[in-house]
Amino acid sequence: MEPRGDLLDQGNLSCSICLDLLKEPVTIPCGHSYCMNCIKVSWRQEDQRRIHSCPQCRKTWRQRPVLKKNITLSALVESLRNSAPADHCYAGPEDVACDVCTGRKRKAVKSCLFCPASYCEDHLQPHYDAPPLKKHKLVTPSKTLQENICSRHDEVMKIFCRTDQQCICYLCSMDEHKGHETVPAAAERTEKQKELQERRQQIQQRIQDQEKDVKLLQQEVEAINASADKAVEDSEKILGSVIRLIQKRSSDVKQQIRSQQETEVSRVKELQKKLEQEITELKRKDAELEKLSITEDHTQFLQNYPSLSALSESTHSSSIHLWPIKDASEGPQEMLRDTWKKISLKVTGLGILLSELWTRAEFLGYSKDITLDPNTANRYILLSKKNRKVTLMEQLQFYPDHPDRFARWWQVLSRNRLTGRCYWEVEWIGEAVYVAVAYKNISRKGTSQDCVFGFNNKSWALQCEEGSYTFWHNSVKTPVSGPVSSRIGVYLDHRAGILSFYSVSGTMTLLHRVQTTFTQPLYAGVWLSDDGDSAEFVKLKQLG
Repeated sequence: MEPRGDLLDQGNLSCSICLDLLKEPVTIPCGHSYCMNCIKVSWRQEDQRRIHSCPQCRKTWRQRPVLKKNITLSALVESLRNSAPADHCYAGPEDVACDVCTGRKRKAVKSCLFCPASYCEDHLQPHYDAPPLKKHKLVTPSKTLQENICSRHDEVMKIFCRTDQQCICYLCSMDEHKGHETVPAAAERTEKQKELQERRQQIQQRIQDQEKDVKLLQQEVEAINASADKAVEDSEKILGSVIRLIQKRSSDVKQQIRSQQETEVSRVKELQKKLEQEITELKRKDAELEKLSITEDHTQFLQNYPSLSALSESTHSSSIHLWPIKDASEGPQEMLRDTWKKISLKVTGLGILLSELWTRAEFLGYSKDITLDPNTANRYILLSKKNRKVTLMEQLQFYPDHPDRFARWWQVLSRNRLTGRCYWEVEWIGEAVYVAVAYKNISRKGTSQDCVFGFNNKSWALQCEEGSYTFWHNSVKTPVSGPVSSRIGVYLDHRAGILSFYSVSGTMTLLHRVQTTFTQPLYAGVWLSDDGDSAEFVKLKQLG
């Protein structure tokens, strides 16, 4: 009769998926057997294809076979587990071996920091039975116990020298470390554990922040693609209407849009890739810190802590600015109006070009209902008409104290937070009225130029006088030419970094355009220079 050991060979009763003894064995129609969970997981991955196959012979079924437990195989596997030699108890190359075993060594189940040695289950028993040994510190089996022993005194290093930042034994503290600041290793571990938890919190917060940025970048990719598709669609409508004149230009415009789309998507995806790599590295770092945090060996903890706890500075800026492709919505008749030369130029952006060609009706599609914030108004400014109009008065107005109020300069800001595309108009009267936009954190107190619209890097202003215009930013003066009008139109495309000022009368004339990068939301404002000067934010009606 064949020996039982050969009949119950483990290789014959192993799952070909997990390579371990079968657990809840099931046999599929082709005759091969697997762990029930293993074959379920394998078939779950094939559910989308609606074809299920045997991982060994590759026979396929269109309908997932019903799985039933193989009772015979279950009994054989259980018999093998009960009768097979306990090879799994012996130490392999990756295991910690018992220091007491002779011959073939068994796996250690615990290491003693006091002995110091590692013990299998049998040789560990005295540590549970003998009263002196019960006080010893038992930890998870470790291959690095000898690193806990002082090389000079052959003693366990249970003390940490804060002066030299190293673990030492008791004799070291009485010898070359005498007079140094020393504490028990366990006490130092407690302090470092607190720091470790703070590091982990920092890492986890950075992971959360950067995962949010990855989502934002993905949204930017989708926005770029949608904007590019819309731009192509609109450009085809425009160029199709004048096909005889600009047929060649049609392909040029599409190529320009697609080139910009490819560049932007490539840049965003590269940044997304870097973020994901940094997130992976942070997660790896967090895992190492978590593993270190549960290490019971104080010495190992303290020796590994300095190299694992350091956090590199993130090179990523969470500010994501993107210049998207703009809508090309000008009709064919408007395109014919003096635009042929402009279309043929190599412009930096299709959106900037087309916004210059919009009619007032199209700007009104982005009109913003601006109201002014009384808490920002200088005390010599009178607000009226539902906080839309301001007039500079000789008499002091009785406004309550407020940190947002302009103390010295005769200025006021809007309540509205301006992002995206916005358009508004200002009617002005007086010697000199400054139509402006500014960040909310512009200074409010004192007499310095940090508070003045157009004289710092936080504001932009068009100075309107009876016979001329002047543009101001960061104290730089730019003369502006154009027809003088009592009404100024302001167009803002925050994401694209475009700020344009128009003279509005019978027609709209571009006076000045800014192309920059806005880092914060903007607020509309005015600065009045003489008694009687006034400005009113006109309530506009959207057309269409």
